[in-house]
Amino acid sequence: MKPSLEKARLLLVTDPREDLAERVRAGIKGGVNVVQLRDKSSSARELLSQAEELREVCESEGAVFTVNDDVQLARKSGAGGLHLGQDDGPLAGARRRLGAAVLIGRSVGTVEEARVAVDEGADYLGVGAMYATPTKPEGEVAGLELVRSLVRADLGLPFYAIGGVTLETAPEVAAAGAWGFAVVRAVLDADDPEVAAKKLRALLP
Repeated sequence: MKPSLEKARLLLVTDPREDLAERVRAGIKGGVNVVQLRDKSSSARELLSQAEELREVCESEGAVFTVNDDVQLARKSGAGGLHLGQDDGPLAGARRRLGAAVLIGRSVGTVEEARVAVDEGADYLGVGAMYATPTKPEGEVAGLELVRSLVRADLGLPFYAIGGVTLETAPEVAAAGAWGFAVVRAVLDADDPEVAAKKLRALLP
């Protein structure tokens, strides 16, 4: 495990909003360790500007800044990591372009996909979906049994449970054995993102 992940239990995935940087900063103060920029609607120029702003926030607060899917954006923005979905191409290609020091994560929905990601050289896994969400219908839900299966498999990588993880559902996700949580609205929609992040972080080792 890379040193930057040894104590990284809370991963915040962003969504577009005007006060994003402010909310991300508050989340980091509350215990967010990794921030992943995810924005499917902005232009390349807008994304680069946003990435550079969030990278500066993360650097000033001691968190790791990563981007979703986009190797070129990761390079241009100086991101510390890149997250790849199952359909985002081979991890080896991204590794060649970004270098050994950059974290690369992979989304997985089964233990077999997790094993493949380990063999590819992933640094961490995004595991889910735990629950149905607006972007993940019931048919795509892996559920808590996937977490339990990964614990039994003991693959040696940190993994973040994602998909419907909220302050209400997080206790049972932690009880199932998740290394960490990957959240969006649970922190970004909170009245106080710092407090929300602290409550989530307190549920993990």
